[in-house]
Amino acid sequence: MTKVLHFFKTYYPETMGGVEQVIFQLAEGSVARGLDAEVLSLSKRGAVRGEPVGHHIAHRSRLDLHVASTGFSRSAFKDFAELAREADIVHYHYPWPYMDLVHFASRLKKPTVVSYHSDIVKQKTLLKLYRPLMNRFLGSVDRIVVSSPNYAQSSEVLQRFKSKVDIIPFGLEQSTYPQVDEAKRAYWRERVGARFFLFVGALRYYKSIDCLIEAAKLANLPVVIVGQGHLEQKLRAQAQATGATSVQFVGGLDDEDKVALLQMCEGFVFPSHLRSESFGISLLEAAMYGKPMISCEIGSGTTFINLHGQTGLVTPPRNPGELARAMLELWNDPVRAAEMGRQARQRYESVFSAEQMIDSYVSLYRQLLDGRP
Repeated sequence: MTKVLHFFKTYYPETMGGVEQVIFQLAEGSVARGLDAEVLSLSKRGAVRGEPVGHHIAHRSRLDLHVASTGFSRSAFKDFAELAREADIVHYHYPWPYMDLVHFASRLKKPTVVSYHSDIVKQKTLLKLYRPLMNRFLGSVDRIVVSSPNYAQSSEVLQRFKSKVDIIPFGLEQSTYPQVDEAKRAYWRERVGARFFLFVGALRYYKSIDCLIEAAKLANLPVVIVGQGHLEQKLRAQAQATGATSVQFVGGLDDEDKVALLQMCEGFVFPSHLRSESFGISLLEAAMYGKPMISCEIGSGTTFINLHGQTGLVTPPRNPGELARAMLELWNDPVRAAEMGRQARQRYESVFSAEQMIDSYVSLYRQLLDGRP
C-alpha cells in the first residue's frame, strides 16, 4: 500500500486553520482511495506517535521554540527521518523554514511534493536571510502545487520554478461537516438576529478586520465575526470606541455553530488585503453553502473562488467605503444576492470539490512513483 507522509508545523486537534483543513481532506480522501496517509506536526503538548485523526494517523514531535511564526523541534529531525523512511511519498506544506532544514538533514531519497500555501509576506528582513535556503529547497523537490492560477501567475517565487508547478484547487467535502438542526439556528437567530453578514477566520493582521469594522459602521449593517487571535481585544476595543455597535464578536466556535451561521447569513465578507491570504478556505466554505461573497482583489485565490459580478463582489483592498458599498448592494437586493449564492454553489461543485482535489493529488503521487515527469 502506498504511504504518504504529510509534514506541517501544526495539525488537528491542536489547531484548526485552513492548511490543517486541507491536509485533513487530503489524508481522509487518500485513505478512501486505498493509500495510507500519515501526518507529522509539532506540538507544545509533547511527542505522540500513532494518534488516530478521522481515518488516518497523526504523529507529533515536541515543539521546543517558536520564532517569527516558525516552530522548531530537536526531536522532529529524528521523528521525520524515521517516518520518511517508511513512506513512499513525502508531502510538504510550505511555508515553514524549519521544514527545509529537516528535509536536507534527512538526506531524503523519496519523491517529494510541496503544497505552496503562501508567499512569505510579513517577515521581509528574515526572508532575505532565508531566501538561499528557500530556493535550494524548492529547487530540490519534485513538484510544487499551488491552489489557483491567480497565485501562480502573481508569485515571483513560483515564477522562478514554473517548470515544476502544478495547479490543483483546494476542495472541501461537505459530508465531513455536521448537520445542523433548527434548534441550533433558532439559538443563533435569537442571539445575533435574523439578517447579518458573516466573517469566519483567525483574527490576524492580513485579514483586515479593522477595515470591516469601519465598513460595518459606515453601512450600519450587522456583521458577525467568528474567530480568535491575538488581535481580538484590539479589534473589540476599536468597535466599541468607534461606535460600531452593529458588529458582534462571538469568538471561536465549533463546526456545528459555524455551519449554522453560514446557513443563516445574508452573505460572507472576507476583506483580507495581503497575499498571506493565498486562497481562503472559509471563503470556499461560504461558496459551499451557497452564499454570495465579498472579497478584495489581491492577486490570490480569493478572486479565483469569488468571481466579481457572478458569485459575489470584489472590492479594492483596505477601502472601507467600497466595502460598505458592496455590503449595501447585496443587502438591498436579496434577489440578486441569492442568484450570486446559487452561482457560488455551482462553482464550488464544478471546481472545488474535495473529490477533484484528492483525485488530482493521487494522480500526481502515482506519476512520481512511476517516474513520470
